[in-house]
Amino acid sequence: MGEKILIIGGTGYIGKFVVEASAKSGHPTYALMREASLSDPAKSQLVETFKKSGVTILTGDLNDHESLVKAIKQVDVVISTVGFMQIADQYKIIAAIKEAGNVKRFLPSEFGNDIDRGHAVDPINPNLQLKVEIRRAIEAEGIPYTYVVCNLIASFALSSFLQLGATAPPRDKVVIPGNGNVQAVFNEEHDIGAYTIKATVDPRTLNKILYIKPPHNIYSFNELVHCWEKKIGKTLDKIYVPEEEILKQMKESALNVIVWINHSIFVKGDQTYFEIDPTVGVEASQLYPDVKYTTVDDYLNNFV
Repeated sequence: MGEKILIIGGTGYIGKFVVEASAKSGHPTYALMREASLSDPAKSQLVETFKKSGVTILTGDLNDHESLVKAIKQVDVVISTVGFMQIADQYKIIAAIKEAGNVKRFLPSEFGNDIDRGHAVDPINPNLQLKVEIRRAIEAEGIPYTYVVCNLIASFALSSFLQLGATAPPRDKVVIPGNGNVQAVFNEEHDIGAYTIKATVDPRTLNKILYIKPPHNIYSFNELVHCWEKKIGKTLDKIYVPEEEILKQMKESALNVIVWINHSIFVKGDQTYFEIDPTVGVEASQLYPDVKYTTVDDYLNNFV
């Protein structure tokens, strides 16, 4: 039957793709839901979809330790996909895993850059520091883990080219952070889900970082714009924004994630400035060549 997998935060942005991939893979799949989520009309349709695909819904709450322990005792692997504002709540998951004593692997909610190698500045830095502290807490407790570094999520980054206020890729002018030559990594959500589930039961990813960094999805901003221009048969006006200007924007717009991404990823190169250290990490597309991932080039065809 395969390992039993529990997903906490399964109705979230990336969570639903992880639940779907787990159900498809044939693993007995469980999703922890609050009572409130089950009666929430916005989520009820998704919950129905989960049930139809064979997912077992467990009711519980991160703030109810007993319900958490009870859910965790039924499974082998726990995956957290809780949102950015709930990162600190994962201390409660760690405590419940510790008490349950049966978990073979925990995947905390990462789904971004490798936070141990980031150059984030305030005001976003404290949130990312929390993720670093969660890693250290997992390691200190001796809980077996895999950290999933999925880099940029395609639907978020490519649907608007990270242009402030945009809802589609640019057709006239494009604002490019830095000099546009720093490379980033873009991954489609179904692929992130598929790689995550494969890694949960793979001995090669035990106590390692899984970097989702497929070769055809590594692009600089300039390369991305060039690829898009070819598709639409048009040259865009390019406005380059220097680092000093981006840092100024960050001070002014507090927690604007796009401004932070522009700095951390497209100026500092937080996704690509380092080689993967084989003692701590592995690369997903090398480990799982059977996953036919969506390339950036193909993904952009959706918007032509």
